[in-house]
Amino acid sequence: MRKKTSQIFGFAFMLFAASVVTALAGLMFFQLVYNGLPVLSWKFLTQFPQKGMTEGGILPAIYGTTLITLISTLFATPFGVGCAVYLSEYASDTWATRIIRASIRNLAGVPSIVFGLFGLAIFVEGMGMGLSALAAGCTLGLLTLPSVITTTEEALHNVPRINREGAFALGATKWECVRTVVLPSAVPGILTGVILALSRAAGETAPILFTGVAFYARYLPGSVWDEFMAIPYHLYILSTQHHDIEHVRPLAYGSGLVLILLVLGLNLTAFAVRAKYQRQ
Repeated sequence: MRKKTSQIFGFAFMLFAASVVTALAGLMFFQLVYNGLPVLSWKFLTQFPQKGMTEGGILPAIYGTTLITLISTLFATPFGVGCAVYLSEYASDTWATRIIRASIRNLAGVPSIVFGLFGLAIFVEGMGMGLSALAAGCTLGLLTLPSVITTTEEALHNVPRINREGAFALGATKWECVRTVVLPSAVPGILTGVILALSRAAGETAPILFTGVAFYARYLPGSVWDEFMAIPYHLYILSTQHHDIEHVRPLAYGSGLVLILLVLGLNLTAFAVRAKYQRQ
């Protein structure tokens, strides 16, 4: 009887906590939509900022955010998936691999500002990339790498052992088994983890603050070696650093709404991809 009462109390508490969080998130989203929707227009999405960012659009910020997110994808995905495959399929369960796994999970909790300082020291100064989209993208790649490794390793562990044994029974080598049996079965979990990690990277400000983001750019980046604008930093400037915050507040709400819609689109893409592969 006491156990059943504890379960009911625990469920009620979790339901209450989830309701509070959902209500607060819904309230913030409603306020963002209410204040930002009137600003959204084709002009807002396709023009450069004008007159000290008090007019115009956020095209350079959208382009820069997309560019560094793509670079971080190209950086984090191969390294993350390769590391997870090694840890899951090849590495023995020793004290060394346990330390590596613990370190990866700890890195996932490191504040993003630390990754920004690390990117400044390694990519901007150490590797001579300078303040550029490439340095910022690589820094965001490092930020998302622990999440990609962890989710990929979990997806590989969820592949039934009998699938591997069947491949070995048919004469497949270890790599053939991983390439043709394990990885295809783990694709839904891998893609979901990668997309969710990138949706986090798209909204980060601190890592790009030291590695190449610009307050204003008159032209779109011509290459990955150029500085760029990004929606998170643009929103930060409009909300806290602009000389006429009250005047540009509608633009800040519009920029925030665009960023939320971008992240929401990435999350919905992850769910759609996972559902598609699960049906297959």
